[in-house]
Amino acid sequence: MLTIGELASYAGVTVRAVRHYHARGLLPEPERDHSGYRRYDARAVVELIRIRTLAEAGVPLARVRELLQAGEEEFAAAVADIDRRLREEIRQRRRHRERIARLTSGDGLALPPEVVGYLDRLRALGIHERIVRAERDGWIPLVARSPERVPEWIARKHEQIADPLLLGFYRTLGRALERADDDPRLVELADELAVYITRMADERGEDYVDDLDLEAPLVRLMDALAFDTVPPARRLIELLGKRGWTGWTRLERVPPPRASGSGP
Repeated sequence: MLTIGELASYAGVTVRAVRHYHARGLLPEPERDHSGYRRYDARAVVELIRIRTLAEAGVPLARVRELLQAGEEEFAAAVADIDRRLREEIRQRRRHRERIARLTSGDGLALPPEVVGYLDRLRALGIHERIVRAERDGWIPLVARSPERVPEWIARKHEQIADPLLLGFYRTLGRALERADDDPRLVELADELAVYITRMADERGEDYVDDLDLEAPLVRLMDALAFDTVPPARRLIELLGKRGWTGWTRLERVPPPRASGSGP
């Protein structure tokens, strides 16, 4: 016969847990010896291990009590359900671990591998990190909104970044974003950027400059993200507006001013 301490030790629980299971009606109270101490037999060890195993698997104690009183078939079916739940939890935990591991990589936390690969390619081409970060922040709402279009957009981006014109535009943009708002050199860089944009639009077509087909609210959101990431972009957009172009996410020609006159 076992004391309560020995029972707890054999079952791998604390004496306090044994008493708690007694109080919840999960483990029957044993007879006491002449000194008034509880004495347990081997069957109590088995029952306590069953209780502990079910409880550690996340089964509520009220359900544990039901299972201990169930027949063999019902108990086996319940255990199978518990096993399925645990396997799903393991899969979820594994996914959480993968996301946690990607925290150190930054881009991979919220973006699919093909987008991360594109951002890495920009870095390899020497594109300024400010532009890469702005691109990354813009991709986050795009992926969340239309994940099915990511392969199409990425293929287009890879095609564009192979174009020397666009590559030159990005590199000039990187230099411009390093300038303060009152830096005279910023005006010259805005001139260069306007030339790049106009050449791309004239040689490749207007849709080459604006090719994402996004709703206006999403464009405004992405613009706001870009301006938060690279504040100098606001001044640059103002300068480009005076040179025939406006917008960040969606580049558009500025309509020419209407001629004044007395006619309709």
